[in-house]
Amino acid sequence: MADVSNLTGIKKAAMLLITLGEELSSKILGALDDDEVQDISREIALTKMVDPDTMEAVVEEFYNMLLAKKFISKGGLDYAKSVLTKSLGPERARKIIDRLTKLLEQSSGFEFLTKIEPKQLAKFIQNEHPQTIALILAHLDPSQAAESLAELPEDLKAEVAIRIANLQDISPSVVKTLSKVLEERFESISSYNVEVGGVKSVAEIFNRMDRTTSKQTLERLEKDAPELVASIRDMMFVFDDIKRLGQQAIQEILKRADKNTLTLALKGADDELKSRFYECMSKRAVETMKEEMDYMGPVKLKDVEKAQHEIVEIVRELDEEGVISISGGDEEQYV
Repeated sequence: MADVSNLTGIKKAAMLLITLGEELSSKILGALDDDEVQDISREIALTKMVDPDTMEAVVEEFYNMLLAKKFISKGGLDYAKSVLTKSLGPERARKIIDRLTKLLEQSSGFEFLTKIEPKQLAKFIQNEHPQTIALILAHLDPSQAAESLAELPEDLKAEVAIRIANLQDISPSVVKTLSKVLEERFESISSYNVEVGGVKSVAEIFNRMDRTTSKQTLERLEKDAPELVASIRDMMFVFDDIKRLGQQAIQEILKRADKNTLTLALKGADDELKSRFYECMSKRAVETMKEEMDYMGPVKLKDVEKAQHEIVEIVRELDEEGVISISGGDEEQYV
């Protein structure tokens, strides 16, 4: 069998996905972060031909790594060594265990914190020692770390930032010990109300994707989970987000929206959003709309939400057609 020890992890991952086929590969890629998807996709594109023996070796190594991880979680390292030695021989078993142990040691150990909203995370860790906070943030995604740092008390921000900059190599065992303590503490605070994972997190991820990737991924997901996709889309762009659009985009909405529907939708909007629309309308049209709102009197919340949902659908249609853009998640990316 071919020796694949000299191949990079990205190269092996690309070969594995090629072997698994498009359907399974798309599901796996959907579970990875953007950088991993980009690196692996690039490697797949560059991989024209693969020797069958090499492909077989990569798949077998992957399978053996899965087995080793399963055995370790089930009965510990010694148990895994014993089982693998009997099935693969001492030399191959040692190599697999060594590689897996190294990978496990390299993991940050703070995976459970990556699912917590930055604002909530800041509240959770703000009473820790500044050095501990620095260590935690240094092991998180830069975006989440930056947002969490911004939410810390003013007197902590600078000190934590300096400590992050001065962090030296930390023993994996120290990281894992700290992670375990924090996770146990987190789980024990039953009254601590935090947002973890869920549809909102997925929606935020899709908001940060480019339009083509987001659309294609949602279309694939919609075949298996249409209700989930509907919820994701609802959270990706809501009626109140229109206030972040530029005048040109709002003018396009005014052209396409039913006047009565828009009036009802704005009836339940705040003054800022109403003003954004009024700025794009004639003085007479604004006066007429205000008169119609007054004439309506009290309206049911469900009717307002229905009208707002219809306007959001129009915004999405305009986005799909390329007339306006709602992608990116940052205000400066709207038109």
